[in-house]
Amino acid sequence: MLNKDQTKNQLPACMAHGQGFLGLDEKDGVSYEEAKVVIIPFGLEASVSYGHGTALGPKAIIQASHEVELFDEALWYEPFRRIGIVTLEECAIKPAIKDALEQLEFMVRVVLQDGKFPFVFGGEHSIIAGAIRPFAALHQNLVVLHFDAHADLRDGYKGEHYSHAGALRRCLDYHNVSLVSFGIRNISNEEIPFLEQNQHRIKIYWGKDKKDWDLSTLASYLKDKPVYLTFDVDGFDASVMPATGTPEPGGLFWEDAIRIISEATKVSRIVGADINELAPIPGLHSCDFLAAKLAYKIISLAFK
Repeated sequence: MLNKDQTKNQLPACMAHGQGFLGLDEKDGVSYEEAKVVIIPFGLEASVSYGHGTALGPKAIIQASHEVELFDEALWYEPFRRIGIVTLEECAIKPAIKDALEQLEFMVRVVLQDGKFPFVFGGEHSIIAGAIRPFAALHQNLVVLHFDAHADLRDGYKGEHYSHAGALRRCLDYHNVSLVSFGIRNISNEEIPFLEQNQHRIKIYWGKDKKDWDLSTLASYLKDKPVYLTFDVDGFDASVMPATGTPEPGGLFWEDAIRIISEATKVSRIVGADINELAPIPGLHSCDFLAAKLAYKIISLAFK
């Protein structure tokens, strides 16, 4: 294992004050050593199968975050002041998806070794196959809290083992990882056998049943466990999130997502997160802003 000085020196540099997530200036920003949260932009776009543009997602989230109000009216304070957030410069991503995931795995591992909360901005959802590895090695009973339109349980897709269409299947390659998914409303026939064989560690809150969800049951899956939160923005209804490669009707709205995350933080500890699959549409700032505000809200609730 590398020591702290060795690992930090191999991370990308932090963005200058005023340029990173939330646009915190020198007065309000912190150093890497002081920060509790490290934003890792990683615009991987290697296996998208419909719409394109996820490579631009991290930049759009960071830019939009400069317009996010820092005071949280639900918590009644400015969460960033109690946390400390820095943003890494986006690195040159290796072209082969396997190599790219190893890049991301290294960065997440370093941030964890430094005692900080890694938050990855994707990029396509396949990023989780790299990001999850250090968490799976660190925690004996890790739960992935998953927001998505799609189950993502294929064992690869179109010849790519690490396809975004199999993102959560790659997480479940680790037998100490379980999965709780919200908003799923698109699953293929080929995924059903794996789902049925693994019902002991997969719980799906189907989008079709949203009005009947009983969030009091969430504790039975998450209570006192470390949780990695992964949010594919197509988990939102297509009416509020058209800026994604595979938009789907029948999805979550803002209040739905925040209520679930809030309930999760009451019974568990969120140890890391990612937001992925934003494919910005020029001039449609609402989607970029939604992803940015969601990221700030996840951080705020994780540390409240």
